[in-house]
Amino acid sequence: MATAPLLPKTGKVGHSKASIFYGADEYLEELKKKYARDHEIAALKNLLPGERDHYAAGVARSHDKMLKVEKNNENRSLKTNRLFPTANKPDPMPQNLAFLFTRITPEQMMYMWNVLTAIFVFQVLLVVLYCGLLALFPGHWWTCTLIFGIPFAYTAIQQIYIDHDVMHGATFPVYEFQKFLTHPFADFFSLPWEEFVLEHNRHHASTVDLLIQGEFGWDPEEFQYALQQWAGPMGPNWYKYLLTVPWIPIVHFFGLNDTGALFALEWWMHFPDEAIGGKCNKEFWSKWAPRRVKHNLFVLGLWACVWLLGSWPLGRDLSQGWRFVFTVSFFARVGFSAAWMFITNFTHSLPWNEFLAQDPARTWPVLHGVMALVLGGKHRWNEMLFHDVHHAFPNAVGTLSQRGRFHGWQKVHDAAAEVLARGLWMPNGDEETQMQKMARKRSLIMKQGK
Repeated sequence: MATAPLLPKTGKVGHSKASIFYGADEYLEELKKKYARDHEIAALKNLLPGERDHYAAGVARSHDKMLKVEKNNENRSLKTNRLFPTANKPDPMPQNLAFLFTRITPEQMMYMWNVLTAIFVFQVLLVVLYCGLLALFPGHWWTCTLIFGIPFAYTAIQQIYIDHDVMHGATFPVYEFQKFLTHPFADFFSLPWEEFVLEHNRHHASTVDLLIQGEFGWDPEEFQYALQQWAGPMGPNWYKYLLTVPWIPIVHFFGLNDTGALFALEWWMHFPDEAIGGKCNKEFWSKWAPRRVKHNLFVLGLWACVWLLGSWPLGRDLSQGWRFVFTVSFFARVGFSAAWMFITNFTHSLPWNEFLAQDPARTWPVLHGVMALVLGGKHRWNEMLFHDVHHAFPNAVGTLSQRGRFHGWQKVHDAAAEVLARGLWMPNGDEETQMQKMARKRSLIMKQGK
C-alpha cells in the first residue's frame, strides 16, 4: 500500500503516462461538453453547499423536482424550517488550508480514472485465478475460495472509495469504456455511472447536516438511515433498534445500496421526472433508457463470462455455472456492503458522531489504525473522521480520501481539523443542530489535546 502523497505537477500538461493517450487540455474540453450534455448532474452539483462545480458553472438551473433543493420562499426547509446553510469557506484563505480548496488538476483526475480501471482489471484477474485454482486443486475448495474471496472483497471496498473520489473530483471518465468499469461486480444489474453520480449528488443536495436526512428534498438513502435512527436517541431506545439495526448489513448485501439492484429499482421509480401533463420525460428514450440498457448488458455479459468460467474449465456442465457465480457474487457483496455501510450508515449515525466528539484518534489509536487498514489506508479513514467537512464542501474540497491521495493523510487530517474548528457553517440566526454542537465540542477537545 503506497503511503507517499502523489503531489501535483506544475506547468502545462499534455500527454503523459497518467493520461494514457489523452492530453490534459483535451480532457478538460471534453469534461465541459459532458456537463452540457448531462445538465442534470451539473444542475445538482451547482446547488450543493460550498461553491459550484467550476466545470459545470455555465449550466442553467433546473426546475425538475429531482434536480432542485426543496425549500420555501424564505429559503427554509419544508421539513425542519431551517435556512439552507452557507458553508464557512475560510476567507482570507490561510496558506496551510489553500491546498484543500484548490481544484484538482486534470492529471490527477485522469490518474484516478486509471486507478479505477486497474482495480477492475485486478478483479477480473482474481476471478480467472480462482477458476485456475479450483481446476488445479479441486479437493481444496475452501482454501482456494478464501485465497480468492478475501482479496476480492477487499478490492470491492477500494473500488467504492475510488468511485466516491472520482465522482467528486473527476465526474466523467477519460474514455467512454471506463464508465462501465466502476461497479459491474456489485450486483446482477445496477445504475449506470451517470445515474450513480446523479443520485449521489441528490443525496448531498438533500442532506446537508449528517444527522438530518432528507432535510431539503428526497434523499435516495433515507431508508438505510431510518433503520438506525427511527426511534430517536440510541441510549433510551436501544431495545427498539434491536429490531432494525441487524437488517442494515442484510439490506446492503441484497443490493439496497448505491451500486445494488434494489437501489437501482428505487431510483428508477423516482427519476427522471415526468413531463408536463404526466407525459414521458423528453430525454427518457433518447438518453436514460439507452444508457441503462448498455450498462446492464455489459454487467450481464460480465456475469455470463463468470458463469462460463465456472462450468467447462472446471469440468462441469454449463448448467452448473451458477455455483461459481454464487461464490464470486457472495464475496463481491461482502466487500461492497462493507464499503457502503461505512460511507452511508457509520458516517451518518448519531452513535458514531458522538464517539468522534470525544476525539477517539487520541484515545483509541489502535482502533483507528485497524479501521484505516480495513478501508485501505489512513487517507480513506479521514473520510470517516471528517465526513461533515465533506458534506459542507462537496465541490470545493471533494473527498478527504481523494485529497489524501495527493497530499498525504496527515496534512489533510490537520487541515480538516482546522476547518472544523473554524465552524463549517456561517451563523444565520438558526439554532445550532445536534451535529453542529458535537462538532464544536470535538474541535475544543482536539485543540486541548495538541
